[in-house]
Amino acid sequence: MEKIKRRNKDTGKKWAYYTMIAPFLVAFTLFMVIPIVSSIVLSFTNFNMVQWPDFVGLDNYWRIFTGDEVFMIALKNTLALALVVGPGGYLISFIVAWFINELGRGPRTLVTFMVYSPALAGNIYFIWTYIFSPDRRGFLNNLLIQMGILRDPISWLTDTNYNFAIVMIVSLWMSFGVGFLSFIAALKALDRSYYEAAALDGLKNRWQELYYVTFPQIGPQLMFGAVNSIAGAFATGAVSAALTGNPSTEYSTHTLLLHISDFGHTRYEMGYASALSVILFAMMLLAWFLCSKVLRKFMD
Repeated sequence: MEKIKRRNKDTGKKWAYYTMIAPFLVAFTLFMVIPIVSSIVLSFTNFNMVQWPDFVGLDNYWRIFTGDEVFMIALKNTLALALVVGPGGYLISFIVAWFINELGRGPRTLVTFMVYSPALAGNIYFIWTYIFSPDRRGFLNNLLIQMGILRDPISWLTDTNYNFAIVMIVSLWMSFGVGFLSFIAALKALDRSYYEAAALDGLKNRWQELYYVTFPQIGPQLMFGAVNSIAGAFATGAVSAALTGNPSTEYSTHTLLLHISDFGHTRYEMGYASALSVILFAMMLLAWFLCSKVLRKFMD
């Protein structure tokens, strides 16, 4: 009887846990699992959102890699942004959070708000549009002309020599998102007794403390920040469209996200757009796998 009562009690606890996580599981299934599975299935079809999907096998993927020149441009730009903005934004976010954590309570709160404010702002691109305005009254053109560096203004956002670099800079500036806040929270909650023990064990400088003491304590936050950086880097599109237009000059700042939006929302070729989405998703999974391999040592 005692075992039966204990088993019933454990079963009741389990059902209570299942009930508590049920809303998340339902939302995750509806908004993550089903869309991903649907995209994979639709990627093998010709679907225009009006007629029933027509199965075409691998035709969409063959068309992407052999007949879509813009895709190769978008792929190159997306990989460049992912390699620079992803790791760059991740490292800058952590380094800034690390330095902010050394400040007093008041200055720390103020500086945190100032650094995080770009992520809070809605349409903040008009500031950058003014800075890189193509006429003589634009901030950068006016400054460089007055300094004698330029004679004629430059169309920064339409000139293919400059616009992609500008998109990369603005993307880095806006990369202080939720991952940055997680670093701040994690560093604030560090157990200082570990540092005293590490000093007794012979750690000599702050870099050793960072690697051997700090990183192991904030492993989950490091992984969370990496996931956010990966998603933000590969899903870049809003910055390009807001600053350089969609499409940009010679597709110079075109990304996979904009390419998917073009075929899905403008041309209503949902099968082709789904195939593009699957490729982007596979790239993100690969990047996440590599990050997890690197950060696994700090997750124990």
